[in-house]
Amino acid sequence: MSDGIRCMWMRGGTSKGAYFLADELPKDRDRFLLRIMGSPDRRQIDGIGGADPLTSKVAVVKRSERPGIDVDYLFLQVAVDEPLVSDAQNCGNILAGVGPFAIERGLVAATEGTTKVTIFMENSGQVAVATVATPGGMPDYSGDAAIDGVPGTAAAVPLEFKDTAGSTCGALLPSGNVRDQVEGVAVTLIDNGMPVVVLAASDMGITGRESRDALEANADLKTRLERIRLACGPLMNLGDVASKTIPKMTMISPPAHGGAISTRTFIPHRCHASIGVLGAVSVATACLLPGSVAADIASIPEGQTKTLSVEHPIGQTTIIAEAGEEGSVRSAAVLRTARKLFDGMVFG
Repeated sequence: MSDGIRCMWMRGGTSKGAYFLADELPKDRDRFLLRIMGSPDRRQIDGIGGADPLTSKVAVVKRSERPGIDVDYLFLQVAVDEPLVSDAQNCGNILAGVGPFAIERGLVAATEGTTKVTIFMENSGQVAVATVATPGGMPDYSGDAAIDGVPGTAAAVPLEFKDTAGSTCGALLPSGNVRDQVEGVAVTLIDNGMPVVVLAASDMGITGRESRDALEANADLKTRLERIRLACGPLMNLGDVASKTIPKMTMISPPAHGGAISTRTFIPHRCHASIGVLGAVSVATACLLPGSVAADIASIPEGQTKTLSVEHPIGQTTIIAEAGEEGSVRSAAVLRTARKLFDGMVFG
């Protein structure tokens, strides 16, 4: 198309993506998004995508008509080397940019100091509250908060999640069990914001200390993981997941750097450089469930409020969980940052 559409390119957490107002996207939305990202092409040379699933993401935002909600947010994953745009999952990293974007576009009026933006996540029906730094009534992206996987510092964007259990699969433990056997491997099937299959790295023939590149080069591991994932789909009420980006596959091992658990995650066919925000919430929750695969391995602090550092290939993601009865999680919060990279017109 010859006419451009307003687009804000932002880093949210450890991801990057294009942020749009819902009513400004064309009717052939998916075709347009594939075009502007440059998919399908492993280099995405003819688009703004970064040749990686973590930099080929889209946020679609609109003013909400729901009581108590400021904006609705739809996350879309644009595949790199396939002509696929998926709304089957949330993205907690891109979520970090939704609050600032909504204020920048005038959907939410800023208050002096900080502004709370209540966000309905259309993909799963969840609600999150983002706290955005707004000195002078506008988002300020500078600050001293640091997160692993992002160089330098930026303004903190705390994200609080509530009532996330079963948001996609219908139940925290969609199979009804805290532990299942799938393809001869013990797994915990869990959904506390993101459907995840949790399994021990040692059961997959790895240590859990390998680099992302080493795991991506392990063809036997990837084949076995996919076989398990396909078998878990129906058990998680997701049906045939062959063409879906969920569930995520997280292999766990004892913490190596003083955290609660160490992780290596496939999302689902490529190894994540770190771990998704909501994926980390699901894994942290599994750590708190007696009898789960993760509970056998995790190092859990005392107290009702538990700070759980989920280790990943490039650092840690810290989850602050309010524990309920029998290992349930009442709420979970995570610290993210975001930064506006450019604001202008994109052409499809």
